Amino acid sequence: MKKTLFTCFLCLFVFSLVGCSTPNAGYNEFDYYYPSDELTGDEYQEIIENDFTLTADKATSAMALSASTASYANLRSAINEDRAISTDQIRIEEMINYFRFSYQDPTEDEVLSVQSTLLPTPWNEETHLLLIGMKAEDVELSTVPNNLVFLIDTSGSMNSENKLPLVQQSFTLLTEQLKATDRVSIVTYAGSDTVVLDGAYGDEKIRINAAINDLYASGSTAGAKGLQRAYQLAEKHFVSDGNNRVILATDGDFNVGISTTSGLEDFISEKKDDGVYLSVLGFGYGNYKDNKLETLASKGNGNHAYIDSILEARKALITDINGTLFTVARDAKAQITFNEEVIESYRLIGYENKMMTDDEFEDSNTDAGEIGAGHQVTIVYEVKCKTTQDNSVGTVLIRYKSPVVGEEDVIEQSAVLDRRVQGIAEEDCLFITSVVETGLVLRESAFLGSGSFQGAKLRIQDLDCLDADEFKQEFYNLIIKLMD
Repeated sequence: MKKTLFTCFLCLFVFSLVGCSTPNAGYNEFDYYYPSDELTGDEYQEIIENDFTLTADKATSAMALSASTASYANLRSAINEDRAISTDQIRIEEMINYFRFSYQDPTEDEVLSVQSTLLPTPWNEETHLLLIGMKAEDVELSTVPNNLVFLIDTSGSMNSENKLPLVQQSFTLLTEQLKATDRVSIVTYAGSDTVVLDGAYGDEKIRINAAINDLYASGSTAGAKGLQRAYQLAEKHFVSDGNNRVILATDGDFNVGISTTSGLEDFISEKKDDGVYLSVLGFGYGNYKDNKLETLASKGNGNHAYIDSILEARKALITDINGTLFTVARDAKAQITFNEEVIESYRLIGYENKMMTDDEFEDSNTDAGEIGAGHQVTIVYEVKCKTTQDNSVGTVLIRYKSPVVGEEDVIEQSAVLDRRVQGIAEEDCLFITSVVETGLVLRESAFLGSGSFQGAKLRIQDLDCLDADEFKQEFYNLIIKLMD
């Protein structure tokens, strides 16, 4: 492993412990990414970047935890195809959570492990980055029965190669993972909803694949009617002590029936309490409604992925299948309490649409995030440090509920964030900071300082993980493309 870069990093860390002051919010000269076309009709929730908060004014910061990865895959697709990028599609937490890191497994008494590291900010010599990494327990799904409803958008807007044909390939991959005891239903929606398959068993793979491959796209988009019918089938074949889930595949365009984000949110929120969860797979661009899909996944106790290739489908539906199908922590949320003697001020990087007030964190009825089996979640703060010898940066408190419907007791975990402990591996730290810096450049962040694509590239170019992990190598290649 190459140690040179990290040694320099540690040296900078030692000399910077004496404290920090106001960041340089201006920009140095660096190359921007200029796409070849104009912004399309894709829709995203507005993101307002978090500013610094004085610890003396408010020492706590809370957010819903989420392991969704859609933003990164969507961004990757836009870069590879030279499409314009909206700053609102850059959710930095989802960019980080796309990658796997060497976080320790939780103990037998935990659902989530917690580790942290404090290190100098590469693009701002006056601040530090606090990295907090979590890993969920893994679950062996071979004995867990699945009751799945494939809810597939077959409207006219899905009539392109990167939409319905890719959906069909994706669900064919998932079908190959099914056990004989699993149940599968298929509902499609266009001008109206259609039940294509009603409770087939997992070993009827020829029948299931034939139903998938016979689909074609046409008509308007009565998505709400499809959702209603999908939940009816999920309830019809409900499996106690199993995984009951609707998997929605769409570009997110609902234009018949319940079509507003708030209306869809209300409908999904009513259904999750019955034990049927919703995962969302987004496809295509030009008419992609990311804002609706992110909301549906959040309110449906599921996760949100974006599928831009058969390789990505394989990652989401085979490699990460445990996390996609099985929830281990429901309504998961975290609250960081900073040590005022150590941290002068802080700002959360990413999670803008997942932040909570202290009252929401304390309220057990607050809808939060869902963590799947084996999922990893990373939280990054930029902090200004005071001159002090106190080693405790603060504490993190995690709250979640059992995934079992009816078990509403809140489970708590806590951990001390100790600046003396290098809790996250060297290469992981370097890679995470490279992802964050790339996201800040693309967002044209007011807190970028001296950050650049060049800096993000140099930090990881000699890391061993690029050879060991094809997705991290792909990220490195994306940075090079952005620099061209």
